[in-house]
Amino acid sequence: MRIVVGSDHAGFALKEHVKEFLKASGHEVVDVGARSEESVDYPDYARAAAEAVASGDADYGVLVCGTGLGMAIAANKVPGIRAVQVMEPALAEMARRHNDANVLTLAGRYTDPATAERIVETFLSTAFEGGRHERRVQKIASIEHTEDADGKES
Repeated sequence: MRIVVGSDHAGFALKEHVKEFLKASGHEVVDVGARSEESVDYPDYARAAAEAVASGDADYGVLVCGTGLGMAIAANKVPGIRAVQVMEPALAEMARRHNDANVLTLAGRYTDPATAERIVETFLSTAFEGGRHERRVQKIASIEHTEDADGKES
């Protein structure tokens, strides 16, 4: 699989660990930054990674900031992205099975490397169940294409 990774300064160390874990697991990894622990703005990296996933240039994204929350918020602004912040493997499984999540965000300040590996492995190895969940994911996508009062798509 082709996985795009990104982080801000607070998530840099964990991103680097996850990047090496992904490579060792046989995945192709595209790193959109950050390149150091020097202060940067997480939305820049969330957007770059999310756009790569949304366009099909990457199968999935893994983003890391201090809490994973800002990355999830920013990534979810890109149409077609279903980013989830995950703190344990069971939630990664449910995010894939029921929500067809395509971007995983991690908390660099709160997630140890071993736990991050288990989360990432679970996320990437879990298939979307479809069925009743497909209808719900389609409803999520329809929110991105809402019309205003004049019938114009917003």
